[in-house]
Amino acid sequence: MAVSVPILAIVVSLHLIAFVLAVGAERRRSSAKVVADEYDEYTYCAYNSDASTVYGLAAFGLLLLSQTVLNGVTRCLCFGRGLVTGTSTTWTVFFFIVSWTSFLGAEACLLAGSAKNAYHTRYRAVFKVPLSCSTLRKGVFAAGAALTLLSLVGSVLYYWTHSKVDTGGWQKHQNEGLGMTPSDHGQHQQQHQPQVNEFQKV
Repeated sequence: MAVSVPILAIVVSLHLIAFVLAVGAERRRSSAKVVADEYDEYTYCAYNSDASTVYGLAAFGLLLLSQTVLNGVTRCLCFGRGLVTGTSTTWTVFFFIVSWTSFLGAEACLLAGSAKNAYHTRYRAVFKVPLSCSTLRKGVFAAGAALTLLSLVGSVLYYWTHSKVDTGGWQKHQNEGLGMTPSDHGQHQQQHQPQVNEFQKV
């Protein structure tokens, strides 16, 4: 199977957009500050924009779409029609594992970061009593972005090596249709030899 440039372009583009969104989510993490209410009796947590949640979920969806396209084309390696055995197949399996491992790690970071970033502390505290405002810690979306890049590398190399060893079932059918072997040809000649000799005697 030859490498499809459109498929490769789709996978790379979706990964890169997801990476940019993950970086944007890291930079736009929600922050909160403790403010007093209008009566100065209670304090509460005031949060700013939830842009990181939107960016994180968008990156999650794009990365999922890219992985779906890639494994749909390669039949997720497990349902392939035929692979040439050898060193190239070993590398294909290795990059397949790298692609899936980094993909799952990136998705976990993006989803957990988006959920945590969307959570806002709901309770209030009496004025001058310490109030803890829950926020997403730094680095979660950054880890998702790094794993997205690793997933990109693993996915591209997996697709490239898979295209080199995928026979599409041709090798198997080719071997089945080779015809008679030299030994079969010799047996065929021996079966017809007595008939020729009898003809000559007549």
